[in-house]
Amino acid sequence: MPKKYPEERIKVPRFREEDGFYTTPERSKIMGKIRGKNTKPELAFRKALWDAGYRYRIDYKKLIGKPDIALKKYRTVIFIDGEFWHGYNWEERKDKIKTNREFWIAKIERNIQRDQEVNEALYEMGYTVFRYWETDVKKNLSMCLGEVLTHLKEVRAAFSQS
Repeated sequence: MPKKYPEERIKVPRFREEDGFYTTPERSKIMGKIRGKNTKPELAFRKALWDAGYRYRIDYKKLIGKPDIALKKYRTVIFIDGEFWHGYNWEERKDKIKTNREFWIAKIERNIQRDQEVNEALYEMGYTVFRYWETDVKKNLSMCLGEVLTHLKEVRAAFSQS
């Protein structure tokens, strides 16, 4: 089932060894240390949510985008995004990429585009989407958690009234 995209999908070129700084084994070792799930901010957020009495699914594969935290009962999903990979402050940071620019700029812009597509698809499915930057969670966990808890309490109140 081909999806109709609202705009042209960004094509990411292949990473070229000669444009990179590291040799393949060195790069492989460095990239292997980058976590895609169970990052410290994610674990802190999940622990706080659990302590607040909410149960959830992690990296829920049945939903598009595999949300970091999914609360099916409340139709709510939470993503905790890394600044580099998801393009935090992208217009400023884009100019600072020095090596293999063609690859990295297209890669990160495609990630940004995919995040928007995932958000729209989840909204269409009736989910509420929260996206936080890792540094926001690290520096201000209580504010991020407060937003989610306020929403969940509103949803719970709506359930009890109907």
